[in-house]
Amino acid sequence: MFLKKYLTLFNPEQFQGARKKRSYFEGWYYKVINVTETKGFAFIPGIALDDNGNKQAFIQVLDGKKKLSNYHAFAFDAFKATPGSFQVSILENRFSLDSITLDLPDVRGRLQFHGEVPWPKHWYSPGIMGFYTFVPFMECYHGIVSMYHTISGHLEINGETIDFTNGRGYTEKDWGRSFPSAYIWMQSNHFSETGISIKVSVARIPWIGMAFVGFIAGIWIRDHLIQFTTYNRSVLRMLKIDEKKVELVMENKKYRLEITALRDAVTAALASPIRGRMDGRIEESMTSTIEVSLIDITTGKTILKDNGRNAGLEVAGKIEQILLL
Repeated sequence: MFLKKYLTLFNPEQFQGARKKRSYFEGWYYKVINVTETKGFAFIPGIALDDNGNKQAFIQVLDGKKKLSNYHAFAFDAFKATPGSFQVSILENRFSLDSITLDLPDVRGRLQFHGEVPWPKHWYSPGIMGFYTFVPFMECYHGIVSMYHTISGHLEINGETIDFTNGRGYTEKDWGRSFPSAYIWMQSNHFSETGISIKVSVARIPWIGMAFVGFIAGIWIRDHLIQFTTYNRSVLRMLKIDEKKVELVMENKKYRLEITALRDAVTAALASPIRGRMDGRIEESMTSTIEVSLIDITTGKTILKDNGRNAGLEVAGKIEQILLL
């Protein structure tokens, strides 16, 4: 049993909650944008178990362009996960690394993914969480399934057939007890140059009766991932948030990352977990813009200066808990 759990930790995309009975959630986030960038959706399958052991499975559908969301609840027994691989299903809805199949009242069809870019894995760092993966009392764990991939296939959504062929996708996941009490999250893989993707999150992390501000960022550019994380001794130099934008600066030993994320006035509401209850609410935009500058501080050369389109952006909770004063 220990070996199975250990191997699962090294594959964060796989189902992590096989032995959980209460106060637990796990969910995957599939973002898909069509080639003309006129349609953008997120599909979020998952499970939730509250403090009393009440259980449910769910699939959330976010229409990023219309800024609407829909929550489909299922009996917990409808959820199935294949041990030792990333294959999960909720009735006839199936989710894996390279495809999704949807059979919902408002969404039907199948998409396939090609050229997935996972976060690198090492014996000391199974994924984006680094050594925090091995800490058993974390409030929330995070995984990157694919930073960037292309799509083929069609979906019928509310009676409209949408072709996603040659579109772009992104997949991540979360699991644990609750989402952080304060966090920002942003992601885009639509830049002037194809093949670039960025993901950034900053959150309040409870830690042995205290808390600290943790952060994780990665930019995939020209077949190389540049990481800015709490555990690799990067530094969060600046974080400012107001009603119109989020500004931040991160540095590692070689690079400086400067970001201004422009917030949408209108967002869509998604359910979020609080001790395994899907009672929380977060507001997400999929039409934000992320202004990105990446500078090599050893040479002073600007590696990237561009705007990320179709950006997902969440600003959630008691934000004053993570602001740098």
